[in-house]
Amino acid sequence: MGSWLLAAFGLLLCTGWCSAFYLPGLAPVSFCEEGKEKDNCKSLIELFVNRLDSVESVLPYEYDAFDFCKDKDEKHPSENLGQVLFGERIASSPYKFKFNKNETCKEVCRKQYEDNPKNNYLDFIKKAIQLNYQHHWIIDNMPVTWCYDVEDSQKYCSPGFPIGCTVTSDGRVKDACVINNEFNKKDTFYLFNHVDIIITYHSGKEENWDGARLVTARLEPKSYKHTGDKELKCEGHPMEIPKELTGKLEVVYTYSVLFQENNTIKWASRWDYILESMPHTNIQWFSIMNSLVIVLFLSGMVAMIMLRTLHKDIARYNQIDSSEDAQEEFGWKLVHGDIFRPPKKGMLLSVFLGQGTQIFIMTFITLFLACLGFLSPANRGALMTCSVVLWVLLGTPAGYVSARMYKTFGGERWKSNVLLTALLCPGIIFADFFIMNVILWAKHSSAAIPFGTLVAILAMWFGISVPLTFLGAYFGFKERAIEHPVRTNQIPRQIPTQSFFTKPFPGIIMGGILPFGCIFIQLFFILNSIWITIGGGALF
Repeated sequence: MGSWLLAAFGLLLCTGWCSAFYLPGLAPVSFCEEGKEKDNCKSLIELFVNRLDSVESVLPYEYDAFDFCKDKDEKHPSENLGQVLFGERIASSPYKFKFNKNETCKEVCRKQYEDNPKNNYLDFIKKAIQLNYQHHWIIDNMPVTWCYDVEDSQKYCSPGFPIGCTVTSDGRVKDACVINNEFNKKDTFYLFNHVDIIITYHSGKEENWDGARLVTARLEPKSYKHTGDKELKCEGHPMEIPKELTGKLEVVYTYSVLFQENNTIKWASRWDYILESMPHTNIQWFSIMNSLVIVLFLSGMVAMIMLRTLHKDIARYNQIDSSEDAQEEFGWKLVHGDIFRPPKKGMLLSVFLGQGTQIFIMTFITLFLACLGFLSPANRGALMTCSVVLWVLLGTPAGYVSARMYKTFGGERWKSNVLLTALLCPGIIFADFFIMNVILWAKHSSAAIPFGTLVAILAMWFGISVPLTFLGAYFGFKERAIEHPVRTNQIPRQIPTQSFFTKPFPGIIMGGILPFGCIFIQLFFILNSIWITIGGGALF
C-alpha cells in the first residue's frame, strides 16, 4: 500500500509541477486538395469512431451496438494491448471528407426506427440519452472536440459529445439540452442527428513542405427534423423522439464541414488546447501544510518519549556496578532479544514484499516515462501497454526480494515461496478480472476483453513473468541472509497480559485515526488527479 501511495504522490507532483509536453506517437500526415495528390500527401480525410461511454454508467458500448450510420467497407485499425484493455473499439465511419472542400447539410444515411421487441434500437438509444452516453470521434489520430463556454467565461473542450438530450417529466433538463431553448418539451428525447464540423489546418507553403497538416477538429452537435427527400435544409425544429412510439420514425443523419487555415498553431502543439481545457485539480497547499504540521508534531512527540525513555534506561545501566552479580533486566533490554524474531506469517510477508517491489518499480518507471512525454495521448493505449509490459519484465526483482526476505526469516519451504510470489497476487487479480469480464460479456459491453487477449495475457504471465520470478528467487536464495545487529533469544519472552486498548483491533483503530485524518484530504485530491489523468488518456 505504501508503494501505491508514494506512486500516487509522485503522479500528483508530476501533474502539478512538471511542464506539459509530449512526444507525438505518429508521424504527421499531409493533405492536399483533390487532383493535387502526391506520394507524401492525400486528399481523403477519414473520420473514425470509438466506443461510447458515460460518467453515469460503467458499461461502454461499441459504435455498432447502436443503429447509427455505418461504413459499408468497415475497417478496424490495429489496436495495441493497452487499447484493448481500456475497451477502445475504433472503426471507420461513413463520414469522409475531401480536404479543403466545404460541405453544407450533406446526408450520411437514413434510419427507420419502430417498436420492435426483438431488435429495438430506439429504446436502446433513449436509455443511452438518459445516461448521457458520449460519442468519441477521431480525425487524423486526434479527437474531434466539442468546445463550449463554462463558468467564469472559460471554454471547455470535451473529447466527446452526447448522443442527445432529454427533458424529464418534472421539467429537469439534462446537460446537453441547455444549448438550445427549443429543447423544452417534457417526456421528450432530442436526438443529435447533425454535426457542424470545423477543421483547421496549417499550410506548409511558408515552411517549404507540400500540403497541409490538420491542427484542430471541432464540432457542434445539433438536432434537426429533416423534411423532404430531395433537398435537405439543416434548419427548423429539432428531431424529437416521443417517450412512447406508436408508428415508424425516420431519422436523417447529416453533417456540414468547414475548413479554415490557421498558421499560428503548429502541428507539434495541436493537442495543447485540449489538454489545457481539461479540468485540473488544484493542489490544496493549506491542507498539505496542515497535515505536515500534524505529522511533524506527532513525530516529535514520539521522538521525545523515546529519547526520555532511552535516557533513563542508559542512566540506570551506567549506575550498575559491573562487578556485581547479574541484575534483573529492565527497559529496552527486556525486548532487544525479540525484536528481530521472525513473524508468524513470514511466508505471506515475504511474498507481499516481493510483489510490492515489482509494482513499485513498475509504477516509478511508468511515471518517469510519462513525465518525460514518451507516453503521450497521441499514442493511444501506451500508458496501459507500458505498465503491463514492465510488470511482466520485472518478475526478477519480485522473486529476489521475496526469496531473500524469506531466507532471512529462516523459512525452508522455498518452493512454496517462489510459487506464491509468482502466482498468488497476480492470480487473485486475474480471477477478479475474469469474473468481471464474464459480466461484461453478458452485457455485450465493449469493455469485455476478447478471448484471444486473455490467452495472450496468460501467455505473458506464465511464459515471461513466472520464469523471471524463478530466476530472481534463485539469486535471492543464493545470497546470505540479512544479518541482524543483535542476536535473537531462542526462547521467546512471555508477553504479559495486555489491557483492552493495547490489543490489535482497538490499537489499529486508535492509532490510525490521526494518520488517516492527516492523509484523507490529500488522498482524495491525489486519487482525483490520477482519475482525471488516466481517464483523459483513455478517452483520447
